Amino acid sequence: MVTIGPGEGLQVDLQSSVAAQFGRQFGRQIKAVITETLEGLGIHDAHVEAVDKGALDCTIRARVTAAAVRATGKDVWKD
Repeated sequence: MVTIGPGEGLQVDLQSSVAAQFGRQFGRQIKAVITETLEGLGIHDAHVEAVDKGALDCTIRARVTAAAVRATGKDVWKD
């Protein structure tokens, strides 16, 4: 689950059972995917709360994109 709200800079709060079980490297990877996705959408100021239970990177990107669309009202899928 991913929620996005206003913030200064990109702040990502992550709760991940996978990172807790397998190590911090997984948490860093998830945060990197979230950050790269938001920056790719032109979002540089946001507070993100993410709860991960082992989703693949493509799923995380899709969830972050959907949350960004809902938070900003900007439809990134239109030409």
